[in-house]
Amino acid sequence: MKLINTCTLEVKKSKFIAYYYEVKTKEEVDNILKDIKLEHKKAKHIPYAYKIDNIVKKSDDKEPSNTAGTPIYNIIMQNNLNNALILVVRYFGGTLLGAGLLTRTYLNSAKEVIKKVD
Repeated sequence: MKLINTCTLEVKKSKFIAYYYEVKTKEEVDNILKDIKLEHKKAKHIPYAYKIDNIVKKSDDKEPSNTAGTPIYNIIMQNNLNNALILVVRYFGGTLLGAGLLTRTYLNSAKEVIKKVD
């Protein structure tokens, strides 16, 4: 496993920290998620998506259905990424963003974290 990139977006006082990892096994994914959850204990949500060959998974992590994991997954698929895990740590800023803005923010977080990679 290898951390390829990270970036942070802030929207209406909520902080979104995106991580992009190269992973080869589901165990690596599980270990990264465990470590990130320990590192960001106060985060409200840590949705993610990954693709390792034919194994794909996405999670909204208690965000409204399809507002977090799906847009992250879509970025992985649109960019033909493989052995890729993208997760976004969200610290709630006190203002509800609504499904549209929430979805766009997760989408933009995933776009940004892969964009900076050479």
